[in-house]
Amino acid sequence: MATKPPRTDIDEANVRVTRPKKVAVGVPAVLHALQISNDQMGVERSIRSLLRVNQKDGFDCPGCAWPEEDKRHIAEFCENGAKAVAEEATIRRVGPEFFAEHSVAELESHDDWWLGQQGRLTQPMILDDGGTHYRPIAWDDALREIADTLRGLEDPNEAIFYTSGRTSNEAAFLYQLLVRGFGTNNLPDCSNMCHESSGSALTETIGIGKGTVSIGDIHEADLLIVAGQNPGTNHPRMLSALEKAKNRGATIIAVNPLPEAGLVRFENPQTVKGVMLGGTKLADQFVQIRLGGDQALFQAIGKHLLECEDGLALSERQRVEVSTGSATVSGVLDHEFITAHTSGFDAYRQAISEVPWRELVSGTGLPEKTLRRVGEAVRLSKATIVCWAMGLTQHKHSVATLRDIVNVLLLQGNIGRTGAGLCPVRGHSNVQGDRTMGIYEKPSDAFLDALDREFDFRPPREHGHDTVAAIRAMRDGTARVFMGMGGNFVSATPDTLVTEAALRRTDLSVQVSTKLNRSHVVTGRRAIILPTLGRTDRDRRGGGEQRVTVEDSMGAVHASRGRLSPPSEDLLSEVAIVARLCELLFGPAVGARPSSEIDVDAAVEVDHGQPEHTEIPFDAPAVDDSKGPASRGAGVRHPHNAPQADWAALEHDYALIRQHIAAVVPGFEDFEDSIDKGRTLFLPNGPRDERRFATADGRARFTVNPLEYPVIPRGRLLLQTLRSHDQYNTTIYGKDDRYRGIHGGRRVIMVNPKDIQVLGFADGQIVDIVSEWTGADGVVQERRAEAFRIVGYSTPRGNAAAYYPETNVLVPLDSVADVSGTPTSKSVVVRLERREA
Repeated sequence: MATKPPRTDIDEANVRVTRPKKVAVGVPAVLHALQISNDQMGVERSIRSLLRVNQKDGFDCPGCAWPEEDKRHIAEFCENGAKAVAEEATIRRVGPEFFAEHSVAELESHDDWWLGQQGRLTQPMILDDGGTHYRPIAWDDALREIADTLRGLEDPNEAIFYTSGRTSNEAAFLYQLLVRGFGTNNLPDCSNMCHESSGSALTETIGIGKGTVSIGDIHEADLLIVAGQNPGTNHPRMLSALEKAKNRGATIIAVNPLPEAGLVRFENPQTVKGVMLGGTKLADQFVQIRLGGDQALFQAIGKHLLECEDGLALSERQRVEVSTGSATVSGVLDHEFITAHTSGFDAYRQAISEVPWRELVSGTGLPEKTLRRVGEAVRLSKATIVCWAMGLTQHKHSVATLRDIVNVLLLQGNIGRTGAGLCPVRGHSNVQGDRTMGIYEKPSDAFLDALDREFDFRPPREHGHDTVAAIRAMRDGTARVFMGMGGNFVSATPDTLVTEAALRRTDLSVQVSTKLNRSHVVTGRRAIILPTLGRTDRDRRGGGEQRVTVEDSMGAVHASRGRLSPPSEDLLSEVAIVARLCELLFGPAVGARPSSEIDVDAAVEVDHGQPEHTEIPFDAPAVDDSKGPASRGAGVRHPHNAPQADWAALEHDYALIRQHIAAVVPGFEDFEDSIDKGRTLFLPNGPRDERRFATADGRARFTVNPLEYPVIPRGRLLLQTLRSHDQYNTTIYGKDDRYRGIHGGRRVIMVNPKDIQVLGFADGQIVDIVSEWTGADGVVQERRAEAFRIVGYSTPRGNAAAYYPETNVLVPLDSVADVSGTPTSKSVVVRLERREA
C-alpha cells in the first residue's frame, strides 16, 4: 500500500558507505523499483501503470530517451523508468490546503527530495507580490494575469520562455509558436545545459545536430566505445542493447573517470542468464581517463590510425596486446569514402601528425600503450559506434572533443553504414523532439519561413537567449517575466545563488508543472503555478482521448497515450494551457467562435477541420494599449503581426496540431497516418540514410582542433557534478546511490584516496567545497558548498565527483563551453576546506 510523504529532509548524518557494486540491475533492481512504485502508487495502480510503459497502446516513459525496439517485452521498463512513472503517477497530492499550511519561506528551507516527494499539484496557485503563501486562483484568472503581464512589457525580449525535455511534440510546437507570435526567440531549454555541444559539433561537421545510428545499428556494431556515460543509472535499457551486441560478438570499451557497475556486468532480469547465471560481462576494456581528457584520447586514436596507415607504428603495434591479433597494417583508412564524401582530410592529417604522444599521455593520464590499444581496437573494427553523454559535453573544449570523435569515424567511413556511427545519448524523454519542433533560440531561416507560410505572420529573426544568457538577462534586469514549461529551472542551472537572485528580480515567474520543486519557492515578485497533466494521465478533450507524440534519441517518433485518471479534474494539458494563452494574446481566429462563447473548462466538440488562416496586413494599426489591461476585455489583442490559427480547435484536437507540424517540419509528411497505424515514424537523417551531408560544400568535414585539457593547480581538485542512482536529472527519488556504495545521503565528495592523504584530510571528514574561477576582470571568484563528507573512491588523481543539484552552486555562470555555451559542470576547479568546529 502507498505510503505518506516524508515529514523531514534527508539527514546527512546517516550517510553510510559500502563497497561499490560490480554488477548492475538484476533482481535487486526489480525489487527496488517495485518498492518505490508501491510506496508512491500502491500495488494495483503500480501494476496497471508499469504494464503500459513504452507499449504501443500505452504511454512513453517520462524518463530517458533511449529507443524501444519494434518488438516489446511485456515489462518494457527499467528500474529508473519505474521510478519516474511512480513519481508522476503517485497518489500523493499537493492542493490548496498544503500551501495554506506551508509558507513559501518554510518550503524553501526544505531539500529537493522532500519537495518532490509531497505529490502531484492539483490546482492553479498564485503568490501575490509581498505574499507569504500561495493561494488558489481560477484558470481563466491565472491565464489572464500572465497574458496581461506579457502585454505590459515594453519589448517582447523582456520575456523568457524555458522548456523541459519532457514536453510533448504537440505542446512544444504550439509553445514555440506562442513565443514567436509574441515576438521573441527567447526559448532556452534543457538542451543548452547538456547536449548543446553535441548539436554544435555535429551540425558543423555532418550537417545535422543528431546522431547517425538506429537501435539496430547498436546490435550490429563490431566495436562500441561508450565515453562519458553511465548507462546503468541514466539509461538502463541501453544495457539490453549492449548485451545483444555483446552476444553477437561486439567489443565494448568503457571510457570514464569513474568505474560504473552498468558497464562492468549486466544481469538482465528478463533472462535466465541474468537472473540465475551471473549475467553478461559488458566492457572488454575500462579506460579510466582524466576529466576533460577525451579530446586527447580521440586525437590519439586518430594518430594511431594514421600512423598505421603510413606504416610508422609497426614496432609499437607489436607491443600492443589485442585479443584478435593482426597480420598487416595496410588498408586502415577508407580512402574511397574520404575522397567521395569528406573535405579537410589533408589539414587534419597534418595537424594530428604534429601532436606529440607525450601531450596525449599528459592529457588523458594514460600510458601510450593504453592509448594505442584503444586505437588498435578501432583499427581492427569493421563497424564502430561511439556513444557519449554529459561526461563529454560539459567542458570548455567539448565541441572540439566531439569534432575529434567525428574525425575518427570519418577516417574509416563509419558514418552511413550498418553498425557504425555517432550516438549522442540524450537524457529526457523528448528533449530531442522539442528541438525538432522549434524549441531553439537560434532557429534557421528555413524553419521561420515555413512558420510564416503556415500561420501568416512574420516570426522574429533575431536570435534569442539560451539558458546562460537568460539568467544574465534576468540578473541584469533586462528580462522581467519567466515562464517554465516543465522542468526545475532553479535546480537544473549553474551558479545557484546567481540564478536564484536573477529569478527574484523578475516581475512574474510562471511554472507549468506536475509536481512541487524548488522553482516554485524561488520566484519572481509574483508567481503562478499551473498544474498540468503528466505523460501517464488520461487526456480527454474534444469528446475523446487525446494522444501526443515524442521523439527518441535516435530520431524515431511514436505516440503516447496516458491511461490513468488525472490527480484532479481541474488539470489542463500543456497543449490546452498554451492554446488558451495564444487565444488571449492573439485573439480567436476570424470565423471561429469567440472565446466567450466556448466553455473552455469543458471538453466540448469543436470543428476538426483545417483551421482557417486569415490575413492581417502587416501595417495594420495595433489595438491602443495605452488604457491599460482593463480596456482589453478578455485580453484579446490584435497586434501588427501574429500567427493565425483556430486556437480553440487546436486545444481540443491535437491531430490539427500534427497537421501543422507536417506542413512545417520536414519528415512529418505521413505523421498522422503513421501513428494511426501504430507505426514508428523514422525521421530522415541524411548522413545515416544516404551519406548526404547538409554542410556548405555537401561533404562531411574533417576539422583541425588544437588539443586542450584541464591543468589542475597544485592543491586543487577538478570536480565533476553527476547524478546518484536514485535520481533522474533534478528529481531525487531516494537517498541512495547503491552502485557506488553511498547510502542514506547525498552530500558526499568522491576523491582518490591518495589525494585525500596528500591534501591532509581523512576519509569520512566533513569539509566545505570551494570553487575557484578567474573572471574576465582577472579577479578570482569563490563559491562555496558546505558540509560534504569525503569518500575515498576510485577516480583519477586530481579528480573528484559530487552530486548535483547540491553542487551546482559551485559552477560559475560564465564558465561555459566554447561555441555551445554549455555550463562546464564536469570541469570545476575546487579546493577542500575543513569545517570550523
